[in-house]
Amino acid sequence: MRGTLILRARILSVFFILVGALLVVRLYFVQIVHGKEYTKDATGQYTEVAPDTEARGDIYFTTKDGTLVAAAVMQSGWRIAITPKNIIDPAAVYTQLNAIVPIDRQKFVASAAKTTDPYEEVAFRVNDESAAQIRALKIPGILLVHDEWRNYPAGGLAAQAVGFVGYQGDKKVGVYGLEKGWNDTLLETASGLYVNPFAEIFSNLEEVVTSDPSAHQGSIVTSIEPTVQAQLEQTLDDVMKTYTPNLAGGIIMDPHTGEIVAIGARPSFDPNTYNTVTDPAVFSNPLVEGRYELGSIMKPLTMASGIDAGAITENTTYDDTGCITRSGKKVCNFDFKARGVIPMQEILNQSLNVGATFVAETTGHTVFTSYIKKLGFGEKTGVDLPGEIPGNIAQLGEGKGPDVNYATASFGQGISVTPLEMIRALATLANNGTLPNPHVVTGIRFDNGITRTIAATSGPQVYKPATAAILTNMLTEVYDKALLKGAIKQDHYSIAAKTGTAQIAIPGQGYYTDRYLHSFFGYFPAHDPRFIIFLFAVNPHGQEYASATLARPFIGIAQFMINYYDIPPDR
Repeated sequence: MRGTLILRARILSVFFILVGALLVVRLYFVQIVHGKEYTKDATGQYTEVAPDTEARGDIYFTTKDGTLVAAAVMQSGWRIAITPKNIIDPAAVYTQLNAIVPIDRQKFVASAAKTTDPYEEVAFRVNDESAAQIRALKIPGILLVHDEWRNYPAGGLAAQAVGFVGYQGDKKVGVYGLEKGWNDTLLETASGLYVNPFAEIFSNLEEVVTSDPSAHQGSIVTSIEPTVQAQLEQTLDDVMKTYTPNLAGGIIMDPHTGEIVAIGARPSFDPNTYNTVTDPAVFSNPLVEGRYELGSIMKPLTMASGIDAGAITENTTYDDTGCITRSGKKVCNFDFKARGVIPMQEILNQSLNVGATFVAETTGHTVFTSYIKKLGFGEKTGVDLPGEIPGNIAQLGEGKGPDVNYATASFGQGISVTPLEMIRALATLANNGTLPNPHVVTGIRFDNGITRTIAATSGPQVYKPATAAILTNMLTEVYDKALLKGAIKQDHYSIAAKTGTAQIAIPGQGYYTDRYLHSFFGYFPAHDPRFIIFLFAVNPHGQEYASATLARPFIGIAQFMINYYDIPPDR
């Protein structure tokens, strides 16, 4: 009998412990996780609730020390609505309201005249303090409608990457950037209020152990570093002001992990006021949604392909004649001048088109084309930003097209690629020959406070590590000696870099003779790189070559990164 009583006592003890634990867990979700939702529900007891209000996860930037900075959040407030038939003196009511919140008089008068309409909204995004003042007036016919809207605390910072929320029909959805690409993750479809506590526990357990955190609703954490992003955008603003290009853009990326630290373009916009933009083209991200002939920054990849294939070495020489003819068309150096017998290094130092053609032809059209494809050109990178398009390398076919096609492709003309495709391909030189996978989102932050990391993956090995090391040495010499005649060489940091100046194509009619696209890339420290930077400007004015327009902006960013991340010197 006594044993039975002890057993019953133990069973009851376990039961009460489980109940207590369940109550603690439930209180955590009620007070901490869903506290805001319950507060809003209580508020709704005495106000109207906006019919198109939808909960949505946040978007975060990440500082260099791991601190999360809000890039997109939901902000609470109020709308003011009226029931026109209950407004006795519209002029007096307008005066009372306008003294607290600016209201468009013409709109208010027109709304108040619709006496058969039971509901007319007259003001939006009203803060709590103003709402309290209006509530205290107790004006008949006035409704305070609880509202939430998307707010972007950083303003226009990384606007094309973040995107914004807008209407699709009568629904609010992400329409550009991460807001669009990650809409299913960000949009909270559940009510957020009472849930069976057992179901809630197991639901949150699933978020913790799931192999695909992006399949669950929550906030998204990005690799965009806000201070670095601001530095990039300031640099782009300076380029726009100084050289007035049609477009300028840049990417800063970790060449090993593919994490994008900054990505931006000019012109841009502020997502808080996207409805005031006159040219919707600024909403798209030209770094993933635009194709360009990027010019001579292709030459290091042509050189790497030739060396990796064993067709040439860094000590190979050739006879540079200044111009050659391929498929009945002339291919010339930028200045039409011959250099005579010179080594491979001079192809990069002097950016020689005839030399790049020599490397591609010595490699062989088929092998050269195979490297172009292994570098990912002509395919989407798979970046987690929406709207990505692949480059166009159709003119290369399978390596059996006209000779001139391979000649021009060797120095970045005739094939078009996205800036993201290009920085990924160039990163192989900084990443021991391996193609990284560019990405922006690094984790999902759930309502329960847990953040699940999204693991970075690597692409295929394109070049042997030895090939990447050879090109790094060659590009370091380009930066130290050839670029601006060594004027921006860094005494204590090695930098591998190359410029590109490409003629801009006239659709179906050849090329402009007075319009160019300037590009620049570099990585540092050269032999153990922390970052790779890509910059480009479409049709800049006042300077013909990228060395004049983008070299100093590049080193400005590089020096900032070295100081900001306290990167130790390597020489």
